[in-house]
Amino acid sequence: MRSREAQTLPTDRLRAMQLDRLRAQARRLFERVPFYRARMEDCNVTPDDLRTLADIARLPFTSKGDLRETFPWGLLAVDRGEIVETHMSSGTTGKPVVDAYTRGDLSVWGEVMARTLDMGGVGADDIVQVAYGYGLFTGGFGAHYGAEGLGAMVIPISSGNTHRQLQTMADFGTTALCCTPSYALYLAEYAREHGFTASDFKIKCGFFGAEPWSDAMRTQIEDAWGIRAYDIYGLTELIGPGVGSECAEQDGLHLYEDHFYPEIVDPETGVPLPDGEKGELVLTALTREGTPVLRYRTRDVTHLMTEPCPCGRTSRRIHRLMGRTDDMLIIRGVNIFPCQVEEVLLRTRGVVGQYQLVVDRERTMDSLEVRVEMDAAMFSDDVGDVMALERRIEAELKGQLGIQATCVLVNPKSIERSEGKAKRIIDRREVTTHV
Repeated sequence: MRSREAQTLPTDRLRAMQLDRLRAQARRLFERVPFYRARMEDCNVTPDDLRTLADIARLPFTSKGDLRETFPWGLLAVDRGEIVETHMSSGTTGKPVVDAYTRGDLSVWGEVMARTLDMGGVGADDIVQVAYGYGLFTGGFGAHYGAEGLGAMVIPISSGNTHRQLQTMADFGTTALCCTPSYALYLAEYAREHGFTASDFKIKCGFFGAEPWSDAMRTQIEDAWGIRAYDIYGLTELIGPGVGSECAEQDGLHLYEDHFYPEIVDPETGVPLPDGEKGELVLTALTREGTPVLRYRTRDVTHLMTEPCPCGRTSRRIHRLMGRTDDMLIIRGVNIFPCQVEEVLLRTRGVVGQYQLVVDRERTMDSLEVRVEMDAAMFSDDVGDVMALERRIEAELKGQLGIQATCVLVNPKSIERSEGKAKRIIDRREVTTHV
C-alpha cells in the first residue's frame, strides 16, 4: 500500500487492517516463538480469541527485562538465515536488547522513516546530515534509510566531532539535520563561539528524538537555527526511529498505526486507559518479521490524541512525551519529570538550556537541587542579581512542580555537554554507604 494512502485511510478500514494484522502476528508468534506461546498459555488466551481490537488486552505484556532474558535469539520469529541486519541497545544496565531485521523489516523501516522526513518537507533535492550514532544504535541507520527512500542525498557523519559536523554542514549545504535535541543546541552554541554565522548554513528543518524534550527547548532550537524542529519517536525494541513523528502542524506525533498498534495503560496496574488519559504507552509490532513484540511496555508517558489533524492524516497521535516512568522522580510523594523543570528554565531569561537535577536525601527528607547554567550576560552581573534570579526560578518551580526546589546558577560551560543523549538526573539517594 502506497505511503500516502496508508496515512489517510478511513478509520474503519484502518481498524480492520489492524485487527487482521494483529491476528496474523499473534498466530505467527504463538506458532514460532516458544516464549510467546508459553506467555499466551499462562494468560489462557490463543490467537483465535482475538475477535476485536479490544481483545488485545488479553495478550501478555512484553518488558525490556523479557528481551534481556531471551538474549540473543529467544524472540526470533524467523529462521536465522532470514536475518540480514541486527541492531542492539547499549546494554549499559544489563544485557543489550537485540533487534533483528529481515529484508522485509528493512523495507518497512525505510518506508516509515521516509514518511517521517516527508512530514517535515524533505524531498529528493535535500541534503540530510545524520548526526545520530551509527553502529549498533538504530538512530543513524533509520534516518539514513528514510532519506535514501526519498532520494535525498545523505551525509552519514554519525555523532561527535562537533567542529567537523558544522564545517560539513557549511561546506555541503546541509538542509536537514537529524540528531538529539540536546546536541542540536550544543551545535548552535559551538557555532556561535567558533565564528560560524547564519549565512554559513542552509539548514531548513531538523528531526530530533532519542530523549524527551520540551516545547521550550523546541523554541530555543528553532530560534538558534532559524528552522522548523520536528519531534520524532521510535525505540530499538519496535524498529528504531520511525514509530511516529510530527507533521507540519507540530501538534502531537502521528503514529504509523498500519505497522504499530498503540495502547495507553495505567503504569501501576497495566489496565488500559481511555483515549485522552495520560499513562504509559504500550506498542505492538503488527508487521515486523524478525523480532516482533506484543504489547511492549515502553515506559514512555503520554496520551493518545484522536481529534482530526488538519494535515489530513487519519492515524492517532500521541502527545509529546511527558517523560518516562523510569526517569520519573518521586520527591516527597510528588511525581516529577525533567521536562517539567525544563519548561520553567527555558522560558527564563538569563539561563541557557544546560541543566541537571540533583536529588539527595537528608535523614528522611528528599531534596531537589536544580543546577542551570547562566548565560554570559547574567554571569557578568553582580551577586545580588544572580541570587534574585535563583529565587525567582525557585518560585516558578514550586508553582510548576508543587514542591520546593533549590536553584543553583552555575558558571557557563560548567555542565558537561553530550554529543548523544543528555544526562539530566543525578540521584544520590541510590548511593548507600556502609560503615
